[in-house]
Amino acid sequence: MKYRRLGKTELEVSVVGIGTWQFGGEWGQDFSQSEADQILGRAAELGINLVDTAECYGDHLSEEFVGEAIRRNRDRWIVATKFGHAYDGHLKRQQLWSAEAVQKQLDRSLWALQTDRIDLYQFHSGSDDVFDNDELWTMLDEQVAAGKVRFLGISIGSSIDPVHQARLASQVGASALQVVYNRLDRRPEEHVFAASIEQDLGVLARVPLASGFLSGKYRPGTVFTAADDVRTSFSAQQVEEMLREVEEIERNEVPAGMPMAAWALAWCLQHPAVTCVIPGCKSVEQVELNASAADLDRELVREPRTGGGADQKGRRNRVT
Repeated sequence: MKYRRLGKTELEVSVVGIGTWQFGGEWGQDFSQSEADQILGRAAELGINLVDTAECYGDHLSEEFVGEAIRRNRDRWIVATKFGHAYDGHLKRQQLWSAEAVQKQLDRSLWALQTDRIDLYQFHSGSDDVFDNDELWTMLDEQVAAGKVRFLGISIGSSIDPVHQARLASQVGASALQVVYNRLDRRPEEHVFAASIEQDLGVLARVPLASGFLSGKYRPGTVFTAADDVRTSFSAQQVEEMLREVEEIERNEVPAGMPMAAWALAWCLQHPAVTCVIPGCKSVEQVELNASAADLDRELVREPRTGGGADQKGRRNRVT
């Protein structure tokens, strides 16, 4: 495993982390504590030290799985979670942005995670209007001073113009940005990465496998039907277009014999602004495959960067 400094913090994070939205039960599978223990246990053995979760992946359910899984070796983990929403049913969220509501969320997250501090506490896919709330950020600064939070971050929603929040990150005390970034969605290259480099902000690349489309498991004609799988929110046309694009990428860019998932993660990591990728995983085998991306030679994953930053179709993934 390789490690990089997370922006202006002193945290050295593994270049491959682990995302845990799947633990909330919205990716076509329910998890048990033993399964979460196995996944995070193997991740630790492979040198992964960053785990990313959220208050609304289930009703703090993902946080509970993570907290129980890591409580015996909490100090080796960098725990990132988020605030601003409450789970209100499958793919439904209630927004809670007042300083008082967020403080209650923080205390609930600390309880669920079985910890006395959160290493990276992230503003979660909120609009610019709720972002521009001095009372909220003042309260969060107080939580940092009290030791409940070590560092603040901003997880920018995929449907939100990122320029405003990225530009003001340092002013609100944030040390890291989290954005959707993958071979199919390159929009952060336009503005976010420049802002992160200028302000020395860490960057967590979420959805680096494009909701599994870059895993190499799916071919044109695939239909997602499980009622509890977030990918059923994509139209049939979107799915088919993405899978045909992936097929072209695999044919023209992925070296022969290289697993596409590992290639896709390494592709993200080749950008100098990216600190860490945080793919979700449903099994120990997927953890092992993801971790292997840290060892890929950058020359093997490079592809011509023509035509600017965002993908040419301007695709906007729904996943946030």
